[in-house]
Amino acid sequence: MVADIAQQVVGGFLLAGPFVVTAEVWELAWNMNLLQGGVAALIVFLIGYGALYKADDRDPDRESEVGGVPLRFVSLMAVSFGSVFVLALVFDAPATFFNGMGVPQSAWPITTAKAVSVGAIFSVVGAATADSVF
Repeated sequence: MVADIAQQVVGGFLLAGPFVVTAEVWELAWNMNLLQGGVAALIVFLIGYGALYKADDRDPDRESEVGGVPLRFVSLMAVSFGSVFVLALVFDAPATFFNGMGVPQSAWPITTAKAVSVGAIFSVVGAATADSVF
C-alpha cells in the first residue's frame, strides 16, 4: 500500500503544480459559487473512482477498507486534494493571487477550497494514472 500511495503522490503533484500557479484558476474559484465548487469536488471523486475501478479490472470489494470505503480510494482522494492544497500553501498562492484580485481575507478559506477542487480535477488524473500504470 505504501508503494501505491507513493505512486499516487508522484502523479498527483506532477499534475497539480501547473494549476496552483495559474492566476486563472484562482480567478475562477473567486467567481464560482458554492454549488459549482461542490460539483468540482464531485468530479474529482467520480474521475478517481472511474479511473481506479472502472478503467481497470480492480475489485473495490477485495481491498482493505476504512469505514466501508476502499483504502486505495481514500488515499487517492487525500493525495488529489492534498497535493494541490500543499502546493498552494508552499507557493503562498492564496495571498499572491487574492491580494491582487482584492479578495477579502474572510473569503480566502472558501475560495481556496474551490481553487483546490479545480486543481484536484487534474491532480486526480495524474495520481490515478500513476497508481494504475506502475
